[in-house]
Amino acid sequence: MLGRNSGIRAAAALALGMAALLAQGQADAPGRPVLKGAAVEFLFPEQVTVTAGKVSDVALHFRIAHGLHINSHTPKDEFLIPTTFWIPEGAGVRLEGASYPAGTEFTLPPDPGDKLSVYTGEFVIQARIVSEAGNHLVEAKLHFQACDKNICMPPKTISVAIDVIGK
Repeated sequence: MLGRNSGIRAAAALALGMAALLAQGQADAPGRPVLKGAAVEFLFPEQVTVTAGKVSDVALHFRIAHGLHINSHTPKDEFLIPTTFWIPEGAGVRLEGASYPAGTEFTLPPDPGDKLSVYTGEFVIQARIVSEAGNHLVEAKLHFQACDKNICMPPKTISVAIDVIGK
């Protein structure tokens, strides 16, 4: 006969095992994107040197995971979430503006007449920044919603870490 503590441990182990199987089944559910890494990844530059107090152009490179797309900065419908980039206040670096690439047209199988404006693969945002003198580790942000051809994931904001040296 098992002791009381042994029975509790066995029940807990069984419950954990069932939860793990359930979670695995949900991750592989049909129609739900299975994502092994990040939907959008910041590629470079990790460090830039700019003239302090003057507007400087910085090209920010991003990659979208294979099989996914994100809405462009100017999606065709107001209910779609645009891709946006910003720098929080107090970073020692100010965003004067950003130029986003034009989206490419994309149609979904259920409605081929409805064209979306999206980014796929790699894309570049041209940021115009003004830096104070000194070294500033900027935690800029990119907000987007990633989708595959069947379903969209919840909107997400990622950090875009850039070491800005203002000289």
